[in-house]
Amino acid sequence: MKLTTKQLTLCAVLTALALALSYVENFLPLSLAVPLPGVKLGLANIVTVFALYALGAGQAFLILIARCTLGALFAGNLNALLFSLFGGLSAMAVMALLSRSKHLSLYGVSVGGAAAHNCGQIAAAMLTLGNTAPLYYLPLLLGVSLFTGALTGFAAGLLFRALEHTSLRKA
Repeated sequence: MKLTTKQLTLCAVLTALALALSYVENFLPLSLAVPLPGVKLGLANIVTVFALYALGAGQAFLILIARCTLGALFAGNLNALLFSLFGGLSAMAVMALLSRSKHLSLYGVSVGGAAAHNCGQIAAAMLTLGNTAPLYYLPLLLGVSLFTGALTGFAAGLLFRALEHTSLRKA
């Protein structure tokens, strides 16, 4: 895939925005509202959903890989890279497939991505621990993904409405 200078610049800006959102999310006291370990809003996924619809799956995939890799490098945690990649790639694959459906809205695609992200992270946990114990946590995470996926879809929808008059609105 050959990117123009404008596309490459937009991918870089979106990657930086996703990294910033991921960093800011670490300061939100979500554990006070949802006392489940590891639950996050997934604010960086707003960028992934936006990129999927505005730029296409190929560029959204590149942004996701860059965000996961740079985020793990900045945090100095290669274990985080495994979880981030398993979750992110699962979400990206599911959202790319679901976005082709004429029967699903941005919200449905986003909720599907959030659920797939949690499944990918549970797979990473099972691989890391070497057993299936993390599967017991999956139903709780899938319940939370209904909320987080809808929130991500809502935010991406607001972003598209705000950018309706620009050339970024492809979908």
